Amino acid sequence: RSVYDDQPNAHQKFMEKLDACIRNHDREIEKMCNFHHQGFVDAITELLKVRADAEKLKVQVTDTNRRLQDAGKEVIAQTEEIIRCRVQQRNITTVVEKLQLCLPVLEMYSKLKEQMSVKRYYSALKTMEQLENLYLPRVSQYRFCQIMIENLPKLREEIKEISMSDLKDFLESIRKHSDRIGETAMKQAQQQKTFSTALQKQNNVNYGRNMHLGRNRILDSKNEITLQRTFEDEDEHEEEVLTAQDLVDFSPVYRCLHIYSVLGDGEIFENYYRKQRRKQARLVLQPQSSMHETVEGYRRYFSQIVGFFVVEDHILHVTQGLVTRTYTDELWNMALSKIIAVLRTHSSYCSDPDLVLELKNLIVVFADTLQGYGFPVNRLFDLLFEIRDQYNETLLKKWSGLFRDIFEADNYSPIPVANEEEYRIVISKFPFQDPELDKQSFPKKLPMSQSVPQIYMQVKEFIYASLKFSESLHRSSTEIDDMLRKSTNLLLTRTLSSCLQNLIKKPHIGLTELVQIIINTTHLEQACKYLEDFISNITNISQLTVHTARLYGLSTFKDARHAAEGEIYTKLNQKIDEFIQIADYDWTMSESDGRASGYLMDLINFLRSTFQVFTHLPGKVAQTACMSACQHLSMSLMQMLLDSELKQISMGAIQQFNLDVIQCELFASSEPVPGFQGDTLQLAFIDLRQLLDLFMVWDWSTYLADYGQATSKYLRVNPSTALTLLEKMKDSSKKNNIFAQFRKNDRDKQKLIETVVKQLRSLVNGMSQHT
Repeated sequence: RSVYDDQPNAHQKFMEKLDACIRNHDREIEKMCNFHHQGFVDAITELLKVRADAEKLKVQVTDTNRRLQDAGKEVIAQTEEIIRCRVQQRNITTVVEKLQLCLPVLEMYSKLKEQMSVKRYYSALKTMEQLENLYLPRVSQYRFCQIMIENLPKLREEIKEISMSDLKDFLESIRKHSDRIGETAMKQAQQQKTFSTALQKQNNVNYGRNMHLGRNRILDSKNEITLQRTFEDEDEHEEEVLTAQDLVDFSPVYRCLHIYSVLGDGEIFENYYRKQRRKQARLVLQPQSSMHETVEGYRRYFSQIVGFFVVEDHILHVTQGLVTRTYTDELWNMALSKIIAVLRTHSSYCSDPDLVLELKNLIVVFADTLQGYGFPVNRLFDLLFEIRDQYNETLLKKWSGLFRDIFEADNYSPIPVANEEEYRIVISKFPFQDPELDKQSFPKKLPMSQSVPQIYMQVKEFIYASLKFSESLHRSSTEIDDMLRKSTNLLLTRTLSSCLQNLIKKPHIGLTELVQIIINTTHLEQACKYLEDFISNITNISQLTVHTARLYGLSTFKDARHAAEGEIYTKLNQKIDEFIQIADYDWTMSESDGRASGYLMDLINFLRSTFQVFTHLPGKVAQTACMSACQHLSMSLMQMLLDSELKQISMGAIQQFNLDVIQCELFASSEPVPGFQGDTLQLAFIDLRQLLDLFMVWDWSTYLADYGQATSKYLRVNPSTALTLLEKMKDSSKKNNIFAQFRKNDRDKQKLIETVVKQLRSLVNGMSQHT
């Protein structure tokens, strides 16, 4: 740096100094070479001397090497062979060691493939687990192991898919076979129930005790002979009866559960299974729209539900955690609510009592079957009480038709019996007792008509039909007795009473038929106590029990009898009105015909013949009918006189009318119905008699003088009635006696009429003002 940094001539100076230094070094080198040159020359001389010896040595060495090489070729070949063999041996040892590590892996993988081919998927998963955890880590460096490791997850997914497919097939299978499973379970329940009932009866066990499915059948040696036929029947069916395991292969669900559990997806599988089964439950619980039309529709519906829950109960007991008791209880409660709603709806459409009874029997078997599997069924038996009311309604409708048919077919005549055999046939159907009639010889007639024993038998048939529904309801005899009495009361007080009321109101029912109806109701009323005994004999409940209900047949038949009596009074009055309507009086006649009117004589003859029929009626009924008829006849005749359309009436017409009233009084005094005291029946015509006597005698002075007194001869004559009739006579006198004013007697009579009319008007006006 100093060379380049100094004055401009520094470089030249440097070069000069450098050349001087070089010359100094060259002189030193030359001195050195001169010093060592002799030694170099000596060395070269020595080498030249050795050269010849070196060539000889080289020849000898070459020759020796050649001879040695020739001698060692065989050794080298053998040595190389030994080396190669040892390398091979080492490689073989290594291969054997590696193969010993790989062979178990390959064997396990081969085993895995075989298990997959025979669908042993759970074992295949266990094999995979061993491969992954034990075998594959030892040989993980090999490529085939990597391929295996990559394939294992795919195999797991394949197993999951296959097992899930099997599960779906299983679910589809149990959906198809649920009705058959349920039918089998219900059949077993019925057989078990029949067996239990026979065993209970044999051991004098209370018949009304609850009967449940049992797990074990224990036979006592004393019952062996008696129940031998029961055992034989069960043995015959034992081979035919299949269980749920026989009808459905449950292995797919077990396998799928184990597979998902091994794969750590057990919860996913449980959720999927429960979700699918809930969907199937909703489908099973959905009834067909026409289910209520046939019993087969209900049987299939119940069988499917029973099959569904039998499978769930089996899954509950043979798997760990797939379904729990809480889950099955929740599912059952949901199903039970739906079942009850469905049965309420569809049973309401049932109008056939036989179908309702079949439905009840199916519900009982359905409830007993599921109760045997541990499901609570109290709500089903509560539903049966609702259906029982509906069953009673359908029975009432059916028996209403039967009663109508019986009443339509009845001839309403006493039952003729020609001999003892016919008599016994009748009393075997109806509890009739009459010592007086028994004394009579054959042929004879029973007082009631043919409908009475038929009605009585139908009431007993109704009780039997009602009892059929009460069976197997797990109720005590007292409750069954109460049910029968209540349903029988409904039959008597509503159905039979309504049929009787409608029968009585029918226009074609005449007086003779009404009389027979009254007689029939009397005998039916007396037979009610036998119906109570009949129910007590069926249920073994004494009528003396405090809570025993009574039959209301007495009031029913009394009401019907009163209605028939009222209809008799009405029809008698209507018949009287028909005769009155054909009356043809000549209200302007100058004098009477001297004999009663023809229509009235026909009416009296009709009343006589009618009251002769009333001899079989209770005395008061016949007397009341007779009194009612006479009173109505009296009122009708009075209304005929006072009719506003009748403007005038002559004395001759009054005389003719008086003859007709006399015939009515003679009829009343002839005692057409026995039992009247004195002139009680004639008093029905007292108003007419006093009014006609007043006009026939023309005793107006006495009437006006004694009016208002209790001892008056014409006490029953009302002034307004007398005034109305007198004005009609006055108008008739004016019209028929235009020239009568020129005769003194007629003038006096006319003046008298006018005077009486004025006085009567003053009486009538005074009465209205007082009122």
